[in-house]
Amino acid sequence: MPASSAVAPFHLTVRLLVYNIRYATGTGPAFHLPVPGAGYLRSNRRELTGITEFIRGEQPDVVGLLEVDTGSIRTGMLNQAEHIAGELGHYSTFQCKYRSGSINTFMPIVRKQANAFLSGPNVAGERFHYFDTGIKRLIIELELTDVCVFLVHLSVKFRHRQYQLRSLHDLVVAAPKPVIVAGDFNTFWGTHELFLFMRAARLRSANTAGLPSFPARVPRIELDFVLVSEGIEVTGFRVPDVRFSDHRPLVCDFEVDPRRGKENIAASARLDLHP
Repeated sequence: MPASSAVAPFHLTVRLLVYNIRYATGTGPAFHLPVPGAGYLRSNRRELTGITEFIRGEQPDVVGLLEVDTGSIRTGMLNQAEHIAGELGHYSTFQCKYRSGSINTFMPIVRKQANAFLSGPNVAGERFHYFDTGIKRLIIELELTDVCVFLVHLSVKFRHRQYQLRSLHDLVVAAPKPVIVAGDFNTFWGTHELFLFMRAARLRSANTAGLPSFPARVPRIELDFVLVSEGIEVTGFRVPDVRFSDHRPLVCDFEVDPRRGKENIAASARLDLHP
């Protein structure tokens, strides 16, 4: 076979966009008027339009959205995930980020607070997992043709985050395909919090320069992450200067080699059986 017609080892290109949109409530001094945090009660259609158009311009294959309102009085009963997906022609999946039976699932507005995936048609499956600790417990797993993507929003409490990372490790190592773990990790204590988790799960950060994403106006802290496993080659990573939320979005391009992911899983299994 001529070299020009040989099949490249990496054959699935993925652009992932991850964004904590803060329920499209906006930012700025007015957010805390008349009392601190009052802005959480006021969604802004102009902000939602800006977010939608930004995402459209990036042309992502997969979008992970944190802090999405799925139809409360705050948005006039508009499901933001379905609205953005409809505007982009994407498939959407979403779920309330609080555990079943939590008091939060009975509270107006709060019970409609969710995380969501938007994606093209190459979805092989979706699963919802839940942490055992923390207030925000949802993990969404989106299985594509050759990669599994986990979307998380970890606890603001350090101890709870460590317990959550332990549970997340078990999901990652059990995945049958190369893995992407993305979301808002709330690592206010620094990126060293993730060191042991990443080593144990054999993940590495796509953000090799340690670019901060929070707060959006003048970012100082790296709260949002895209972590990738063996079998994934990062070909581009950016933190665009976008200020529709208190977080900036992450945009990451990947190429996926599912064979390397399977080899990594097999190697991990051998290590577990023969330490």
